[in-house]
Amino acid sequence: MSEQAMKNTGSNDVLTGKIKPLYFKYLTAAFGSALISSIYSVVDMAMVGQYQGPNGTAALAVVSPIWNIIYSLGLLMGIGGSVLFSTLRGESEQNRKKSNEYFTASLMGTAILAVITWIAIIFFDRELLTLFGAEETLLPLAQRYLFPVKFAVPSFLLTQLMAAFLRNDGNPGLATKAVLSGGIFNVFGDWFFVFALDMGVMGAGLATVMGSVFSLLIMLTHFFSKRNTLRLERPAKLVSMLKSISVTGFSTFFIDVAMGILTMLFNRQILRYSGTDALSVYGIIINISTFVQCCAYSIGQASQPIISTNFGAHQGKRIREILKYALGTAAVFGLIWTALAEFAPNFFVRIFMTPTDSILKIAPAIIRSYGISFLLLPLNIFSTYYFQALMKPSVSFIVSVSRGAVISGILIYLLPIISGADSIWFAMPVTELTVAIYVAIMMTRYTKRLSVEK
Repeated sequence: MSEQAMKNTGSNDVLTGKIKPLYFKYLTAAFGSALISSIYSVVDMAMVGQYQGPNGTAALAVVSPIWNIIYSLGLLMGIGGSVLFSTLRGESEQNRKKSNEYFTASLMGTAILAVITWIAIIFFDRELLTLFGAEETLLPLAQRYLFPVKFAVPSFLLTQLMAAFLRNDGNPGLATKAVLSGGIFNVFGDWFFVFALDMGVMGAGLATVMGSVFSLLIMLTHFFSKRNTLRLERPAKLVSMLKSISVTGFSTFFIDVAMGILTMLFNRQILRYSGTDALSVYGIIINISTFVQCCAYSIGQASQPIISTNFGAHQGKRIREILKYALGTAAVFGLIWTALAEFAPNFFVRIFMTPTDSILKIAPAIIRSYGISFLLLPLNIFSTYYFQALMKPSVSFIVSVSRGAVISGILIYLLPIISGADSIWFAMPVTELTVAIYVAIMMTRYTKRLSVEK
C-alpha cells in the first residue's frame, strides 16, 4: 500500500505507528466502552436485587438471554461489517467506496434485524420469558422490566453497530465517550427511578432505555466531525454483502447468543436440581461473567481494527506484535477475575442483592466452582476476534459454537446426571479448557502463515 494511500485513508497510524502505544490507546477506549456497556445489566440487577430481593435478581436472570440476543444482533452486523470495512481500507485507497458500501449494507441489515426483534419483544414477551426459565412468581417482574424496553429496541442494536464502525473509522474515543455517558446516566437513573420514584423493576428498565438512546445520539455526532469517512453508498450486491457480513460477524454474534442459550439451559437445570436460591446465585454469576466478558471484548475490539487493516496491507510482523500484547492482557484479566471469584465470593453476593442466610451458605462454593472458567474465558473470546480479523470465520465459528452451545450444553445436561447437582457448576471450566486447547493449536497455525512485508 502506498504512503499516499495510507495518508488518504487515515490508516497511517494503524499501519506504521508503534504497536505498543497504539494497542493500549485502542484498549483503553475499548475497555471503557465495554465496561460501561456491561453496567447496563449489572446495575439493573444490583438495584433490583436490593429493592426486590432474590426474586428480583432471579427475574433479571431470566431477562438476561433477551439482552444477549439484542446485543448480539447489533454485533453481527457491526463487527462483521467493520472487519470487512477495515480490511478493504488496508488493501488500497481505491476500496474506499466499496468499504462504505459495506457500512451501508451493515446499517440496512441492522434495521431489518431491529424490526424483527422489536416485533418479537412487543408481541411475544411472555412466551420468550417462559422459554428462558420464567415461572409464575418471576414472570410478572420480568415483564414489568421489559415494558419500557419495548419502546426503544432499535437503539440497542444501532449502538452496537455504531460503536464498531467508530472504532474502525479512527474514532474509538467517541464510542467510549458515548457509552460512558449513557452508562453514567443509567447508574443514576436506576437509583432515581427504582428508589426515589419507587418504580421498582420497571424503573430499572426505563433507566436502561434512556441510557442507550443517550449513547446513540452522542455516537451520531461522528457524522459531523472531520474524522468521519463513513458515507452512505448504495451496495452493488446487497444480498451478497449481507451474507459476507453475517459470515464474518457470526462468531462474535454467537458469543452473546450463546450466553443467552447457556443462561436458559442453566436456568432450567438449576431449577430442576437445586431450586430458586441457586438460581439467584447464578444471577450473580451472570453479572460477574458480564464483567469478565467485557474485559475479553475490549481486547478483541482493541485488536481487531489494527489487525484487520494490517492484514489487508500484508503486515504480518505487526500482527504478531499485536497478538503478543493481546495475549498478555488476556492472561492478566483471567488471573484477576479468577482470584476474585476464589477469594471473595460473598463480596459479589452482597453487591447484587440483600442475601438470605441460605444464599450466603451456598453461594461461595458455587461461585468458586464456576469461577475457574474465568481463567481462560478472555483468551477464548479474544480468539474469535483474532480469527475474524485474519478472515478465518470458520475457525472463529467453531470456537464460538463449541464453547457457547455444543460442549457446554452437553456438560450442563450430563454432569448433574453423572456426578450430582453440584457438578453443573464445573460445566464451564471444563468447556473453556477444552476450547482453549483448540484455540492454541489454530492460533499457532495461522499466525505462522502470516506474510511479512519486506
